[in-house]
Amino acid sequence: MERTGAEMSGYLRLGAAVAKALAAGRPVVALESTVIAHGLPRPANVEVALAMEEATRAAGATPATVALLDGRIVVGLSADEITRIGEEPGVWKASRRDLAAALARRAAAATTVAGTLACAALAGVRVFATGGVGGVHWGAETTLDISADLPELARAPLVTVCAGAKAILDLPRTLEYLETLGVPVIGYQTDELPAFYTRESGLRVPHRAESPEEVAALARAQWASGLGGGLLVTAPVPEAHALPRGQVEGAIERALAEAGAANVRGARLTPWLLARVAELTGGESVAANRALLLNNATLAGRIAAALASA
Repeated sequence: MERTGAEMSGYLRLGAAVAKALAAGRPVVALESTVIAHGLPRPANVEVALAMEEATRAAGATPATVALLDGRIVVGLSADEITRIGEEPGVWKASRRDLAAALARRAAAATTVAGTLACAALAGVRVFATGGVGGVHWGAETTLDISADLPELARAPLVTVCAGAKAILDLPRTLEYLETLGVPVIGYQTDELPAFYTRESGLRVPHRAESPEEVAALARAQWASGLGGGLLVTAPVPEAHALPRGQVEGAIERALAEAGAANVRGARLTPWLLARVAELTGGESVAANRALLLNNATLAGRIAAALASA
């Protein structure tokens, strides 16, 4: 594998196992770190991050958890570095717009979906697993609150595996905006867009795939034809851990109303809403989140292996 400009500039550091796998053409899966620093409570945050790495390995791929540390983009954190991101106070939440500032200031920064996609693309990683992607927030027609995840999904040449967009979002508009950006949305063994904690949303996805090999074939066609950009694979939360749609929608409606009353906006909104939904569901949403994260890591590992075997 040729060294990237970011590597040659000194801004990119690959973990030893990741560097070896990429050089040998073996499958690698990028994993985000915002879920560690800002998404899950301690100590579940570090435990789930390490479990996602193990799930990726069991599926035949090398995990590459991404974050910014000491002035460098790190693709392939060590276990100690994962613990640092999960426990150190003041860790930034870094989207694409924040990466240069975090590098220049040598800040410890956890990467969002958009941030992870940008960093993974620099390293040449082609598959990424996360929980749920960001999207169009309710009221975006007046606030323009649309996640940077969506344009990054269109820009970065990776297969992103998720359980749909986060259920707190305006899902119909999110799906519409993904179409506008030209991002192929693929339901994994489903015709319906999963809604994060629940397996159904009432929204149809434009494409369906039944196996990791079929997803890999779609990705190869997209990239080999010169179309570029990314693909979004949506996998429903495992049935044993899925929450009833009505329960989730009720909790989200209440959380949104409370957020509005408290004037919670911007980057604070998503983690605030997720935490409130966890409270309103008695912690059931946290268990569902863990299950879907591990499921997505496993599927991403299998897709990466299928891509590498071609």
